[in-house]
Amino acid sequence: MSKTSIFSAIPKLDYEEKAETINKEEFIKTIKSRRSVRSFTSEKVLEKDMMECLELSLLAPTSSNLQCWEFYWVKDSSKKEKLKKYCLAQPAASTAQELVVCVARTDTWKKNNEQIISDFENSEREVPKAVLSYYRKIVPLAYNQGFLGLFGLFKRIVIFFRGIKKVTPREPTSFADMRVWAHKTTALACQNLMLSLRAYGYDSCPMEGMDSKRIKKLLNLPKGAQICMVVSAGKRASNGVYGKRLRLNSERFIKVV
Repeated sequence: MSKTSIFSAIPKLDYEEKAETINKEEFIKTIKSRRSVRSFTSEKVLEKDMMECLELSLLAPTSSNLQCWEFYWVKDSSKKEKLKKYCLAQPAASTAQELVVCVARTDTWKKNNEQIISDFENSEREVPKAVLSYYRKIVPLAYNQGFLGLFGLFKRIVIFFRGIKKVTPREPTSFADMRVWAHKTTALACQNLMLSLRAYGYDSCPMEGMDSKRIKKLLNLPKGAQICMVVSAGKRASNGVYGKRLRLNSERFIKVV
């Protein structure tokens, strides 16, 4: 089987998953009522609810299913107070009942890929050869950047010349590309987390204003870990939303071509 057919061919599967019927109006209400809440009440978030929302965040789509994310629910009181400070003591952090540090990992793809292959090999169901080939051959080729990024540089050169005449995937071919790749996937999971909290009757605020270096040290994160955002959670205070939602005209952003 050619590399092209790995991407374009539909594998033969013995599995079918039908789409569940959902309440469109309730889903729209969840999305529209999600606001970045800056102040929370003292009402607690149930631990069971918080954990279920975190579990739901992991159901977000993820590039090659490599799940390059980690979510640190900071419950230790000492660490929590420091985290609030490292989030610049902004009300969205200082009044929050719960804080989750959302981490993008550029350095776990290989370990996760090996686990996926192992799960496939030990599966009772037959896994299509194209799927196994993708994880055994394409994934290591695509995501490995090599020592000092030299393999990524080699890939960029090959891609440049191959792409002159052929449709060619262009990224990732550098450590910078890997950071973008990991943050994109992690941000999708963050949105899952915030929408789940809203569906459970809570509110949230995604925060980028923070001292990421101190947060990494607080959580003892390795060099390959990147802070994507910190998400606060709790019950919305009466002054939690600072004003009506402001969105520019959708025609600026939605392009039908």
